[in-house]
Amino acid sequence: MSEFSSQNLADQTALKLRRCILRGDIKPGDPIKERDTAIVMGVSRTPMREAIRMLSKEGLIELRPSRSPVVAELNITSATEQAAVLIALENLSVELACENATEKDLEDMQQIVENMDANFYQFDPLDMFEIDMSFHTAIAKASHNSALAKTHQAFQQRLWHARYLAARERRNRDRVVSQHNSILEGLKMRDKRAACSAVGAHLAQLAEDIRQQITNQNARKGT
Repeated sequence: MSEFSSQNLADQTALKLRRCILRGDIKPGDPIKERDTAIVMGVSRTPMREAIRMLSKEGLIELRPSRSPVVAELNITSATEQAAVLIALENLSVELACENATEKDLEDMQQIVENMDANFYQFDPLDMFEIDMSFHTAIAKASHNSALAKTHQAFQQRLWHARYLAARERRNRDRVVSQHNSILEGLKMRDKRAACSAVGAHLAQLAEDIRQQITNQNARKGT
């Protein structure tokens, strides 16, 4: 198998495993046995091992010496601190995207919002959440600052679990589509103030939503 196809298989395995964790099929604290999980997913241990390593970098999996890795527990302090950084990165992303976004960048973001609007309740909540996150990734890429885009991706990935729990509980197409359209309009006008204001409104409840979801999850576990 070529290096490319091997890496591609690891990426696909990571995607499947990530979705299992986000959906709650594998819960925080549950062990992930490399051989058994690889068999269930129909892959060899090599891509499974790489997938586990990738998700550990995202904070979804906790590696343990000489023991099976486990799904990471959500931590309120860590998540809210990361949320504060992510919000700052989102603001910087829209500021730079106002300066640097190409027409193609803006068209791609428009298509994402239209997809959200047309299919919000037809798509599975996790599918829609991933589309939502792709919009924010597109903004960071439209900054045309590779260091910013890479850092944004890292923080976004580390908050996916908590953000998905919050998004699943607060599904509202009109609110979500309207907020994303407001961000996009600011970008189209190259208006930094309007774009940052729209991002601020969109993410205003992020830290509190994350805190509430982690609190709820801990309460269900009796912690």
